[in-house]
Amino acid sequence: MEQKARAVICREINQPVVVEEITVEAPRRGEVMIKLAACGVCHSDLSATNGTIPFPVPLILGHEGAGTVVAVGEGVNDYKVGDHVVSSFVSMCGKCRYCQTGRPQLCDQANKAMTTLPDGTLRTRDMNGAPLNVFSGCGVMAEYATLHTDNVVKVDQQMPLDKAALIGCGVMTGVGAAVNTAKVDPGSIAVVFGCGGVGLNAIQGCAIAGARMIVAVDTSDAKLEMARQFGATHVVNSKSEENAVKAILKLTEGGADYAFECVGLGDIAAQAYGVLRKGGTAVVVGVASPKDTTSIRTATLTFGEKTLTGSYFGSARPREDFPRLIGLYRAHRLKLDELITRTYSIGEAPQAFADMQAGRNARGVIVFD
Repeated sequence: MEQKARAVICREINQPVVVEEITVEAPRRGEVMIKLAACGVCHSDLSATNGTIPFPVPLILGHEGAGTVVAVGEGVNDYKVGDHVVSSFVSMCGKCRYCQTGRPQLCDQANKAMTTLPDGTLRTRDMNGAPLNVFSGCGVMAEYATLHTDNVVKVDQQMPLDKAALIGCGVMTGVGAAVNTAKVDPGSIAVVFGCGGVGLNAIQGCAIAGARMIVAVDTSDAKLEMARQFGATHVVNSKSEENAVKAILKLTEGGADYAFECVGLGDIAAQAYGVLRKGGTAVVVGVASPKDTTSIRTATLTFGEKTLTGSYFGSARPREDFPRLIGLYRAHRLKLDELITRTYSIGEAPQAFADMQAGRNARGVIVFD
């Protein structure tokens, strides 16, 4: 079953995205075809369009999608037509040492599925027959997509798909950084740098974990106000402070137990480390440019027993964590509806990217007919 579909494509770096009709091939062994219901417009997609993430073009964007299985390939037993699924931008083989030790977000196979399916081939072509790369093995900013089952997670049929889509990246990355990576303790103090989609989810992850004080840091008063809705108890506009680190150390009366960098800048990572008290942990969540660096005073690692670590995909175990997040949403403990600032049709994708770059949205979501 070959399927024509409209898709959002990056044709040239630092140029607006385009919407084109493409052809999506039928699933092969171990694969499924999905009819997308919704796809979040994530900052990582923007990073691919401006070269921060060096993916080859032409590239079908989108890795935060949810939809319905419409076809299954040979050997697929765990999925059937009609199943609701969310994409995972990390391909999980289930066999490597990382998958076997409960760290599938670091799966070796994921490196083989950055712009293709895990076997190195593609199921997507433009109308001239030229192959189209896909973002992180997904390319789900399209009406239809064929993915390997290693990039798919089944979710409850009752879960609204436009909300479920957000779990596939931004929510998992932010909440997971707090709950899985940092393992925030109840009653602790946390600081979150950057109040975009991932940062807001790191904030609500800290709130879910029971942090008593959560300081949101950003340069936008509008984003800081939104941060309060997601659990921030205090806010700091770093543009208004001569020295944001000193201001936060004073506010927290000596420093934070946890700090999260959700921007993707080495200097901000250093600030996150700088606001820690002894024994504190700084978690770098944002995706920085490959040439970006972070500088800290090495001796403070020893004398203060501080930790500087990274968090990829919220240290996710998607097949365990996605259903858990859905459960928190249903229990009214996880905010998803409030994350969606605006929905767009696929034809409005260029505007969605412009709005994201301008910082207008917590999360924009493309909703397919």
